[in-house]
Amino acid sequence: MPASERSLAVWGDGETSLAFEASPRSVRAMLAGEGVADSKRAMLLHETGHPPVYYFPIEDVRADLLEETEYETTCPYKGAARYWTVAVGDRREESAAWSYPQPLPGAPDLSGYVAFRWEAMDEWYEEDDRLVGGARDPYHRVDAVWSDRHVRVLLDGEVVAETRRPCLVFETGVPTRYYLAPGDVRIELASSRTSTACPYKGMASYWSATVGDRTVEDVAWSYENPPPEQPKIAGLLCFWPERVDAIEVDGGLAA
Repeated sequence: MPASERSLAVWGDGETSLAFEASPRSVRAMLAGEGVADSKRAMLLHETGHPPVYYFPIEDVRADLLEETEYETTCPYKGAARYWTVAVGDRREESAAWSYPQPLPGAPDLSGYVAFRWEAMDEWYEEDDRLVGGARDPYHRVDAVWSDRHVRVLLDGEVVAETRRPCLVFETGVPTRYYLAPGDVRIELASSRTSTACPYKGMASYWSATVGDRTVEDVAWSYENPPPEQPKIAGLLCFWPERVDAIEVDGGLAA
């Protein structure tokens, strides 16, 4: 669907805004090997302070896999939501789907659409690309740029990493991140069991550092297999500014 043909409904009160936009992408949600929802007419709801959420036309949802519940919630911006449990064979995801049959006046018309709790589904796809971590916001940008900035990471007064060849990642709504090659890290890092998922960068592994008697858990992360859109950051390490003493860039503190 050309961008000029997308429908967009916007509501706001100055603090919170809602935008309901037609997606040009085919979207699927899977549970236990079954396609629970599959649509070329999915809508994307943008809400201030929340990641975007896909809403499927009820006609594109497997109604036979939904069991209505008595659970309800009320949103001051969207209205009262009704919920369904999604059941496939022995798998049951309680209250994992919801709808707003009568949205509040002025809110986008969500009636006739069903949304699903992201983590309750086993797999999500846009076209034939599998998604991790959440729906992708078409207005969210991630740029990975090679740089000659001088970056140092300090922990307990010790320089634990230093480089003049960082990869800088500029991401919408996120401070600049400084990714370093493993060879530019001066201490041995221990792999952690922690992992997280990013819709734009993939699955992250975490690393802990020990300097003297101090161990800082999950001080850095890396994306070993980022999606094709972000090849530059593969295998590089990025340190949490909050978990080290300082990250210096060109002699000053990183913003």
